[in-house]
Amino acid sequence: MNLPITDMPNSIKKEVDKLNEALSPFIKKVSKYSFWSFPLIVFSLINLVLMLVIMPETKSTVALILYAILGAFGFALSKEAKLQRRELVKVSEALIVKRISKSDIVTDTTKERYIKSIKAQPALSMNHFIRFLEEENRIMDDE
Repeated sequence: MNLPITDMPNSIKKEVDKLNEALSPFIKKVSKYSFWSFPLIVFSLINLVLMLVIMPETKSTVALILYAILGAFGFALSKEAKLQRRELVKVSEALIVKRISKSDIVTDTTKERYIKSIKAQPALSMNHFIRFLEEENRIMDDE
């Protein structure tokens, strides 16, 4: 969820940084799982194909089991990364909705509109959140 935030006002940068800080454990976990799953899957599949198709005379039961276990572990890591990504989206959405609800600057109808759009499009929640923060800043500057 790290976004380039070079041209944003400082208040928006602070809010996005708070969100990134809260989400960083999830992001690290997803990155680790994704990083290790792909090489394990590829390594095991290549070796299984080599042993079963290209060089069937050299197949060893122990090696086949080992490569199958490595592949299964890689697929399990991949599945866990996918589940952690979903959890990341849920936690991100909850934190953003909580922050929007706490705002005393914008009207309740505006808050509800942004919360509805975040719940309707969780993948775009950061965009909606940044737009909300911009609107909040605009209202604060007008006062």
